Amino acid sequence: MSVSEKNYVVEEDQPEISVEDHRLLRKVDCRLLPVFTLLYLLSFLDRSNIGNAKLDGMTTDLGVSPASYNTALAIYFVGYVVFEIPANVWESNLLSSLCRLKKCNPQVWLPSLTLAWGIVSIGQGLVKNQAGLFGIRFLLGATEAGLFPGVIYVFSVYYLRRERSWRVAIFFGGSALAGAFGGIFAYCIGLMNGVGGKSGWQWIFILEGLLTAVVSLIAYFIVPTWSHKAKFLSETEKTRLLDRLRADSDAGTDQTFKWSSVGDAFSDHLVWAYAFLFHGFSFVLYSLSLFLPTIIAGLGFETWQAQLMTVPPNVLASFSIWTTVYFSSKYNARAPFIIGAAIVSIIGYILLITCTKPGLQYFGVHLAAAGVYTGNSLLLSWPGENVSGQAKRAVAVALQISVGDIGAIAGCLIYRPTLASHLYRTPNLIAIGYLLFAIVVTTYLWVMMSMENKRRDRLLSKGESKDETEEERIRLGDRSVRYRYRI
Repeated sequence: MSVSEKNYVVEEDQPEISVEDHRLLRKVDCRLLPVFTLLYLLSFLDRSNIGNAKLDGMTTDLGVSPASYNTALAIYFVGYVVFEIPANVWESNLLSSLCRLKKCNPQVWLPSLTLAWGIVSIGQGLVKNQAGLFGIRFLLGATEAGLFPGVIYVFSVYYLRRERSWRVAIFFGGSALAGAFGGIFAYCIGLMNGVGGKSGWQWIFILEGLLTAVVSLIAYFIVPTWSHKAKFLSETEKTRLLDRLRADSDAGTDQTFKWSSVGDAFSDHLVWAYAFLFHGFSFVLYSLSLFLPTIIAGLGFETWQAQLMTVPPNVLASFSIWTTVYFSSKYNARAPFIIGAAIVSIIGYILLITCTKPGLQYFGVHLAAAGVYTGNSLLLSWPGENVSGQAKRAVAVALQISVGDIGAIAGCLIYRPTLASHLYRTPNLIAIGYLLFAIVVTTYLWVMMSMENKRRDRLLSKGESKDETEEERIRLGDRSVRYRYRI
């Protein structure tokens, strides 16, 4: 029996990976993971370094009030949300310059996005007033919007569903590393205050944006194209890769774009649940990453100390991501680990709210960061694993980010100056509420997908769909009786 003829739905008894496949995966990993993780690290660095710039006097120099600073943070996510789905799914008359990812070579599209936001990030260091800051933050969100869903989509055409979660986690780990490097970079670059007549906060934006632009030029030669055109694989390896993908899902097929697939995504309650799950975690993720330097400074530390003390929580978050996802993949489970991560983060916020000793509060920051980053790394790979149909999956991933980042907008606006007392106690309580909401949504997904898998098991045992052809399987996607959700 050929690989493509195997039943692709019963994954509980996963076969041991062959030496041939292991060698193939290592080759794909070496080509995809380093460059994509680096690009996302730079993306997260360029969006969150505004928190470090604030500590270095940006708001004072630009005449930005505390409330307007929160608005500047939120405007970034407005641009991100507005351009998320267009950047990844379709082009329209109004957005003709944003080629649909399915129609565009990721080897060109993704580095071009990186170059664009690198240039915009440099511009953050050149603004002269509040209006300029608002405009440049919107442009930054718009130019960064396509990277994350684009990379997740590329992963889906190179890896089996069970192989994606820890790859996505390594990729997402770049966000935590960005927080760690951001603190170190901000401290070192801040020492350039006055050089060339520019403030330290201006150099933070300029140098980190310049780094992104340089890396983007190198990325044109490293980022791969679609799996069926991959030049870094031999013809034998390419055939093997596509056979594996066809046996697992639709990723090994060359499907045409259909608007009906967009409708399928918007009408699927599970797709919306993935989106609302990220909404709950996104509120906490971005409010914590953007306000972490301010919160740590509020513990009584000097600005330079606060910059450096953002490093340990982010380093811990990185290790937590990679450790947890290892066990998640080992035991083929997502939901219980996402719930566990949310609980760890809640404990961290409780310590931050209730304790009076800075040491315990700082420990709470570590737990909050580890929990929220780990939960995000797991949930962001879920629709890529479970939504079948290439166009439907592209919409599902983009919708998850769009709806999720509305939570980020809420976080930026709720962590406002009037609620900054007691280390943002009220916003931190709201963050706990969002995490509890995420736990409820995770439980919903867990229960609904488990029930559907069992229902399909019963149908198969009765002989339903035993004559389903490969063409029918591809057309039905995740609605096929032979399809099993990964929980």
